[in-house]
Amino acid sequence: MSQVGAPRGRTCSRTIRSVALLTSGVLALPVLAACTSDGDERSKAPAAAQDVGPAARDRIADGGTLRWAVDTVPTTLNTFQADADAATSRIAGAVLPSLFTLDKTGRPQRNPDYLESAKIIEREPKQIVLYKLNQQAVWSDGRELGAADFVAQWRALSGKDSAYWTARNAGYERIQKIERGANDLEVRVTFNKPYADWRALFSPLYPKDVMGAPNSFNDGARAKLKATAGPFQLKEMDRADREITLVRNPRWWGARPKLDTIVLSAVPRDKRAAALAAGTLDLAEIDSPVAERITQARHNKGGAGPQTGAGPASGARGPVAGTTAASASPSSAEEDGSDEERAEAARESREKQTRALAKYAKEQRGLGGYVVRKSLEPAFTQLALNGETGPLADERVRRAVARALDRKKLAEAVLKPLGLPANPPGSHLALAGQHAYADSSDALGDQNTREAQALLADAGWTPGGAVKKDDGTKAGSEADADKKKDKDKEKGENGSGTSGTDKKKEEKKEDKEADPKDSGSGSASDSDSASDEGAYIVGDNKPGRGAPLSETGSRVIAPAAVGQARWLDDADVNAQDRQPGGMAGAYAPGGTAAPSAGSASPSTTSSASASASASPSTSASPLPGPLGKNGKPLTLRFVLPSGPGSEQLRTVGQKIARMLDRIGIRTEITKVADANYFKDHVASGDYDLALYSWPATAYPATDGRPIYAKPVPASDGSLLVEQNYTRVGTDHINQLFDQAASELDEKAARDLLRRADARIWAAAGSIPLYQRPQLVAAKPAVANAGAFAFAAPRYEDIGFKDPAKSGPEQPQKSAGAKETAGATQSPEASPKESPEASPEESADGTGNDTGNDSGNESAGESDEQ
Repeated sequence: MSQVGAPRGRTCSRTIRSVALLTSGVLALPVLAACTSDGDERSKAPAAAQDVGPAARDRIADGGTLRWAVDTVPTTLNTFQADADAATSRIAGAVLPSLFTLDKTGRPQRNPDYLESAKIIEREPKQIVLYKLNQQAVWSDGRELGAADFVAQWRALSGKDSAYWTARNAGYERIQKIERGANDLEVRVTFNKPYADWRALFSPLYPKDVMGAPNSFNDGARAKLKATAGPFQLKEMDRADREITLVRNPRWWGARPKLDTIVLSAVPRDKRAAALAAGTLDLAEIDSPVAERITQARHNKGGAGPQTGAGPASGARGPVAGTTAASASPSSAEEDGSDEERAEAARESREKQTRALAKYAKEQRGLGGYVVRKSLEPAFTQLALNGETGPLADERVRRAVARALDRKKLAEAVLKPLGLPANPPGSHLALAGQHAYADSSDALGDQNTREAQALLADAGWTPGGAVKKDDGTKAGSEADADKKKDKDKEKGENGSGTSGTDKKKEEKKEDKEADPKDSGSGSASDSDSASDEGAYIVGDNKPGRGAPLSETGSRVIAPAAVGQARWLDDADVNAQDRQPGGMAGAYAPGGTAAPSAGSASPSTTSSASASASASPSTSASPLPGPLGKNGKPLTLRFVLPSGPGSEQLRTVGQKIARMLDRIGIRTEITKVADANYFKDHVASGDYDLALYSWPATAYPATDGRPIYAKPVPASDGSLLVEQNYTRVGTDHINQLFDQAASELDEKAARDLLRRADARIWAAAGSIPLYQRPQLVAAKPAVANAGAFAFAAPRYEDIGFKDPAKSGPEQPQKSAGAKETAGATQSPEASPKESPEASPEESADGTGNDTGNDSGNESAGESDEQ
């Protein structure tokens, strides 16, 4: 069990995702159901298509080495361990069996390389799934895949043996037995209770040599794998050079990999621009400033220098931020030599700037050799409202906060500059294009300032309620001495925190933060564009569904019992759903490097003059001052990361603060070190408002429950929490998730999930804001790799376009991928380009996927029930 270390909640390991309800108030609550005109209506296609430089296999050269950036060298190769990370999952995808992989719509499809068929053959009295394995599938040691591997993985992940240091076990605890079928190629899995998400199991599948004993599970797969069964195999993991080398698997029975070698190079995000410019990478996920530099470099054809006055600090267009003619040239006194020291300093400054300009121009020439491939990442950023204590424990206040937000405007601020669709997600459990997606946001309602103010008034927060003020006491913050000491300590160590005792100082900070000219983390103007870096995805460093865990310790506990004495019906909703609370998450993702001192100063945003706009039908006059109750002002502590890679969160946070100011809620924006942001604040519950992201999942019944379920009291009086960091949940939502997980009829299961999602919306504990952008820098010749969106990579199809075979192709645009200043797509590469494209060669095009999913979607579902 992982413990975050906060007195208000404990975390447990049950299922770790890859990344609430009825209310009382003056306004009638809409019917809590999926609000679509058709019960089966859903998005037919993703909001943005994948952008991978698609090419048919016969147009890809045989051989070559792809240099692909990852964040770190993984500490383990076992994706089911707590310290697995994104690199662990990438390696596993290339070297281990995945029985089901995700297609372009995020739906699981049978992988024919490993399965001839997989289907439910019995439903009563027990659910039985029969797997028929591909007869050619073998481990790298020559042994066939078989029932013994399934049994070993089930026993390791069932949660019954605490000697296995596993991070997740969802679904495996429902298995009753596994046995050999009619022959060695058949595996029969019998469940002790129905499990709708059975396709999530055994992906990846490890050999019995890894899963068969606790010692081999815990330590045997940390630096090597005894056997693999993918198109590639692990050759070397060099921690000194920070590289992982994968080579072709000579025993691979499927389509022969186009590449000879894949080198995964650990390059931190802030070093990727330099690595790309030096030509040491072929493929790397990047942030908006780097994408802008690549776009500018291609526009200038690598020869134009940077623009004065726009440097890395202000968008990475030049080496010196804020440079002007006056500041670049010495004063007349310096030129006359009246002050030799100042003249010398001016000369040194000019020389330094000249060197920086030369370095920048050189980097730009290198960056001109790449294109930006972009799509929407299968993850959404949300505003989390901590409903455990303070004003947000009242669902009316949470709903008021939610109704004050213009989600469309926030999404546009992040995505529109990149030329990507900016439609706010309508579901917590699926994204546009996924089979389970349905917009249930009507259960909460759209932005409406007048109704938000009415909800606050009904909750007792009035303009005159803060007349009697207690210095240093915030309505939305803990006032106990222990927490104050923690804040003071944090301020001393991290350059962050809030004094909370000097009202005049706070007001000065508020005024300064509200002024666009003085904002240190982004302009206060609503027209500001936000970069895509710094958004914290819960589960990016977690093992399940492609999302590994942090380096916190863990131990398996028996899964919480589901399906209590009876299911709740609608008549029970009022009694059950009015109980505040929820489950908080298990593991904090590994944070980025701590920012330099001075970049984490706290600030408070409060500006009625810059408040969000509203339509005439929903607008209301801004209140003359903050609301209050019982002598306390309504102030919410908004915790945001302070690092140089977190501009997006801070920009979005400031826009949210101005929207809340319009309804009389003041926000105290406290900036904390990136490394401490998640574990010490979000996961521990030390916040009122926070921004972070959840990854999408193909299995919402399994992966959604721990995120939105009600907290369970522990024996010591604390809350045993999973991943619901808002601590907002109800019994009825739990029941709906449990029913959906056991419902084998897909349509009925989707209906249960949509009902659960509607209740989550109505609770306003978690407000989805926008789907995250996915930006990838690629050499033009790289084919079938880039912004994958929902789809899993097909590693055997990745390679370099063959200049001898790549005849002229008509370039196409990805959905929503318009050419903009943010990240412009380039023309299709010329037939003359070589696999190792130089910076001077023409760019690659973007288009709809025509060759990246071969063999995946063709698997179909005719053999699955």
